[in-house]
This record gives sequence, structure tokens and C-alpha cells, in this order.
Amino acid sequence: ENREAMLNSKSNRLTEALEEANRLFDGVCRAREAALDAQFLVIASNIGKEKASELHSEMSAFDSTAFAEDLLTFMGINRTEVEETDDSEDAPGGFLPSDAWQTMGEEATKYFRRAPTFHYMMGSFKSEPPVPKQRIERQKKASRGKAERAMPAQLKKMEESHQEATEKEVERILRILQTHFENDPNTPISFFDFVIDPNSFARTVENMFHVSFLIRDGLAKIKLDEDELPIIEPTKLSGRGDKDNRAGARNQVVISLDQKEWK
Repeated sequence: ENREAMLNSKSNRLTEALEEANRLFDGVCRAREAALDAQFLVIASNIGKEKASELHSEMSAFDSTAFAEDLLTFMGINRTEVEETDDSEDAPGGFLPSDAWQTMGEEATKYFRRAPTFHYMMGSFKSEPPVPKQRIERQKKASRGKAERAMPAQLKKMEESHQEATEKEVERILRILQTHFENDPNTPISFFDFVIDPNSFARTVENMFHVSFLIRDGLAKIKLDEDELPIIEPTKLSGRGDKDNRAGARNQVVISLDQKEWK
């Protein structure tokens, strides 16, 4: 019958009923009376549960306006005095006194007994070190090394091909010299007639260059005739020792030849 009155948050009717039931339970001596007490306990529990749920819903609703008003009142603002002096005086701190924030700070320090704990927004930092990328770097270095070795390999092939071409040309000139000498061994072969190309100065220089290898290797020799002009003839090598002896007795000379003299 008094359910609505007991559910009121400002009423203590439920507490008074529980205290009265505890007092009456001390004189219970029959089973029916104990059953009535248990039935009352069930009803009181349901009413208490509903009352608690209503109190919880009221506490969960945060009123920011009321909180701001209470905070301003705590910080020392007086609405009545501000309205009366608003037209005459203009305080530099606005509505708040100069020590308002200091007052609130001193009060707040009472509730911070220790430094607040640090919370990560996206979880704690990973303690594992990053995965090294040594394999990728080694692959780059290996590929770069291959690229750098490509050009020297090509140049080496070109040098070998040029060297082979020079050796073939020297062998061809040696065969020509030996053929001329075998056909007429008593007639000396003029060096200039042998190397000079009447139609090409560059070809003449190349012939003199290739003949110099024959002289260096001891496969041919140059000497002066009666007119003090150079003549060339192949050497006869009987063995390795003769070649070494002939190489030890050789001398190097420099021949100057320009286009005027060539013509």
C-alpha cells in the first residue's frame, strides 16, 4: 500500500520498515510468523532494488551546467555582486577573482596522493627490435657488383680481340717477309719499301708498328746496307737458346716519319 512512498528517493520509509521488522523478529516463535517475515523480506528487497536503480540512473546523468555553477561558486564568484558592479567596474579577470584558479588547484591537490599512471592510447610500445633487412642490402650490393663487373669484362674482351688481331697481323707480315726472302735470298729487302703504303700514311704507320713486334721478338732484324739505308730480313732460329742470345744483343731505336717524308 505504501510502495510509491517508499520508492521516493527523499523518503526513509523503507529503512524504518526494515528496522521495525528486525525488532519484531526478536519475538517470533511460530512458523507462520517466520514465513510472514520472509515474505516481507522479499517485498522489501524488490522495493530496494527499484529504488537503487532509480538512484543510479539519476547519478549517471551528468549535468554540465549545474557542475559549472557549483565550480564557479566554489572558486569565489558571486552573481549578485557581479550584476551590481558590472556597469561601473570592469575586473581584469572577468567574472572570476584573481585567485580563483589557485583556490581550485589547492583543493585538487588533496586528491592526488601520487602521480597519475601513464596510459597508452594505442597500447604499449613493442619491445621487440625491428627485423633487420640485411638480406635485401646484400642482394642490392651483389647486383651492383655484377653491374660494375659487366663493363670491365666487355673491355677485357675488346682488349683480347685487339691483341689477337695484332698478333694475327704480325704473323701475316712475318709470312710475307719470309716468302720474299725465300724467293730471292741474295737480294736485300728495303725496310721502307716493305712497310710504306704509297696510298695510305696511316697504313704505313700500322705496318711499322707491326714490324716492331717482329724486331722485339727476334723474328726479324734490321741492318744498314752500303748506302746506309735500313734493310730487313727474317732471322733463322735453330733453338730457344739462339733466340735468347739474339734477344740479349738487340737495341731499340726510334724512327721519325711525317707525311712530308712519307710522300
